[in-house]
Amino acid sequence: MKKIIIVLTISALVYSCGGRSGAENQKSKDMTTETANQYAWNRDFLKKHVDIIELKRDNSAVALVPSWQGRVMTSTAEGENGFSFGWINHQLIESGIIQPHINAFGGEERLWLGPEGGQFSIFFRKGDDFVYDNWQTPSFLDTDPFEVVRLNDTSAFFACNAEAVNYSGTPLKFRIEREVGLLDRDAIKKQTGIDPGGLNVVAYRSDNSLINKGQDEWKKETGLLSIWMLGMFTPSPSVIVAIPFNPGDEKIMGPPVNDDYFGKIAADRLRVEGSHIFFRCDGKSRGKIGLPPLRSKGIMGSYDSANNILTLLICDQPRGKNDYVNSAWQLQEDPYSGDALNSYNDGPLEDGSQMGPFYELEASSPGAALKAGEKLTHTQFTIHASGDKNLLNKIALDKLGLSLDAIARAFD
Repeated sequence: MKKIIIVLTISALVYSCGGRSGAENQKSKDMTTETANQYAWNRDFLKKHVDIIELKRDNSAVALVPSWQGRVMTSTAEGENGFSFGWINHQLIESGIIQPHINAFGGEERLWLGPEGGQFSIFFRKGDDFVYDNWQTPSFLDTDPFEVVRLNDTSAFFACNAEAVNYSGTPLKFRIEREVGLLDRDAIKKQTGIDPGGLNVVAYRSDNSLINKGQDEWKKETGLLSIWMLGMFTPSPSVIVAIPFNPGDEKIMGPPVNDDYFGKIAADRLRVEGSHIFFRCDGKSRGKIGLPPLRSKGIMGSYDSANNILTLLICDQPRGKNDYVNSAWQLQEDPYSGDALNSYNDGPLEDGSQMGPFYELEASSPGAALKAGEKLTHTQFTIHASGDKNLLNKIALDKLGLSLDAIARAFD
């Protein structure tokens, strides 16, 4: 693959589809940044192997790859030598070898479509057993580049036209559109309610759309797609994910947390206290959790106390929409009983091998019941902040309803 870094030159960017103060600019004294965890090192690594787009604003920056669906590979809140927040699969990228089933290049915000399993899956062919050997990530979510439609120094707009046939045999024709914008401090406060004053912050918004380009209406009976956003982040032994949830009757709202994706999670890694879920994400034990849509508040976060990093994922979750696709690898009684938010902690498999380590924050849209030409858009914000702990604590209290110490000590 060719090498280029793209900042402002737009004419070369068409791919086919198939004033902070000195105090604010100071590096956080609690930050423990090794070379491989520095933004510039990872950006330059990517440049050696794939074309990238770098969006920059003051000391914040994000690196995106059009060849991989315009995904955000990593970001920084403190310039070139700042912490690199996204997990990157250096070994796979460096090999240049295309893998069967999936190419897990990494990236802290990547676009997928659900469902992964079940009678309306687009990852399994009709009649195949739901086993790994039959599972195949569609190329438009894996190795097909997206077209760069618009670009400036702080935003990029990508698009791709695609087709798929689901497990039930329903043909689907659609267009995916994705815009990523790096927010300034005023926009962060206005759009998320977070005051970034005095902190090192990188925040970006993504608007991800699915458009029905076929002639037939997408119906629940024949299968709906959903927008599924997955963020892969750099773990540490001190990372704990914290998720507030809506209280209420479990018979009506579902359980506060689903933890049976890969087997039940041990109590020293998953805890429910009051109206909060705590999940240890150190990259050392494989497990996944999910929140049903009625439980979700559209926000989740993580705190890395060793590196003093607060990460927030905020999504625009529509009210009154409870039909979220179920991606379980089986034929399902209710294929629209899926979760709205998920978090995953990577860990060794039974044979000792491991893809990461990394951890994930994930958000999904409801199923897209679209007439011909209609569009569904999922909007979300990813924010990384570090610096003055008192200021970070105010954000955590406001957005998560928890102090940083409560998160850090959740499993003490």
